[in-house]
Amino acid sequence: MTVEDDLPEDDGGGFDVDDWSRLTAFTGAVATLDDVQAKRAVFALADTDDPRPMAMDLPQPVIWWEADGEQAAVAVQAESHLGPDGEEMEVLGLILPDGGGAVALLEDVDLVDDTDPVWRRLVADAVDPGAADD
Repeated sequence: MTVEDDLPEDDGGGFDVDDWSRLTAFTGAVATLDDVQAKRAVFALADTDDPRPMAMDLPQPVIWWEADGEQAAVAVQAESHLGPDGEEMEVLGLILPDGGGAVALLEDVDLVDDTDPVWRRLVADAVDPGAADD
């Protein structure tokens, strides 16, 4: 997540196409509920086996394919867990342009770079929804 102490008072924790890389990643450990409550991590999973951090360069721009369509986000957390059925789940903690957080499976996102025109358009539309109507 973002480093709250380093942000201006009016920063809601979101990002735009030029400042996404300032988001602080949660790496090197599996997040706990304390990490989430302290806003160091987006999620902490319980009732899974063999949790481990995934080797992934973070923060990472992504296009998240959710029920309402595609949405720009930045992955700041990546963990692998075994579910109750023994199937591996690769889970990402995402920060949205408005500063909200979300959890997605790796299979539901496209990893992109910050020059991707679709990602840039999605971020711009989320930051300034009126721009999409122009």
